[in-house]
Amino acid sequence: MSITLMIARTEFRRLFNSPLAWSLLALVQFILAWVFLLGLNEYLTQIQPAMVGRESAPGISDLVVSALYLWAGMIMLAVMPILTMRLLAEERMNQTLSLLRTAPVSITQIVLGKYLGLLLLIVLMVLMLSLMPLSLALGTSLDWGRLAAAMLGLFLLLASFAAAGLFLSSLTKQPIIAAVSTFGLLVFLMILYISGNSQGAGSELFIYLSHFGHFLSFLEGIFDSSDLVYYLLFIGGFLLLTIRKLDNDRLRG
Repeated sequence: MSITLMIARTEFRRLFNSPLAWSLLALVQFILAWVFLLGLNEYLTQIQPAMVGRESAPGISDLVVSALYLWAGMIMLAVMPILTMRLLAEERMNQTLSLLRTAPVSITQIVLGKYLGLLLLIVLMVLMLSLMPLSLALGTSLDWGRLAAAMLGLFLLLASFAAAGLFLSSLTKQPIIAAVSTFGLLVFLMILYISGNSQGAGSELFIYLSHFGHFLSFLEGIFDSSDLVYYLLFIGGFLLLTIRKLDNDRLRG
């Protein structure tokens, strides 16, 4: 475990050794801050006055906070492939992956270490994003359960993005190919959800297979153990595929 954590710390620091991670964090935070301010302004000037006197009217947690995390999930669908493309593909391109495979550490430790390093970045991004809805607590009451569910849902969604990206990064030595293939897979899973909800062609199977369907449940403040199990299986499956791929590469020399 200590070796895995050491690899995770090294990978986390390596992400910030180049301006890529800094630039993406700043860009995502700027876009989401703009979305948050626009949503808050619309709620205060248009929606809230129209809801006065209505029973069970949706509050700021329903209309502003949940929308912010939904936008975050959609934006990160494009950003996460850029973060994951270098994890293993760049190691292949620089011919340093063979050094890792011959080091006195297991393939499992290498994969888990790199994945945990990326998870640290994901936690940082979720916390930075959550500062915006948390600031609303200074002037209004928030639905803390809904906020916690949204934070957990976004973390699990991004963790699933990272696991898929790590596996696809292990298949090639070209980071750009890893990024494009990861983006294609994530878009395909989103299309599954859209297809499952289309009129006349609804399919519960498509909705279940898409990680966005499970993410929306968290945004509604619903914590369903089946959604958690889905993400754990999704993440575990892609991590096992990555380990298997690198193990096969090690055996072939």
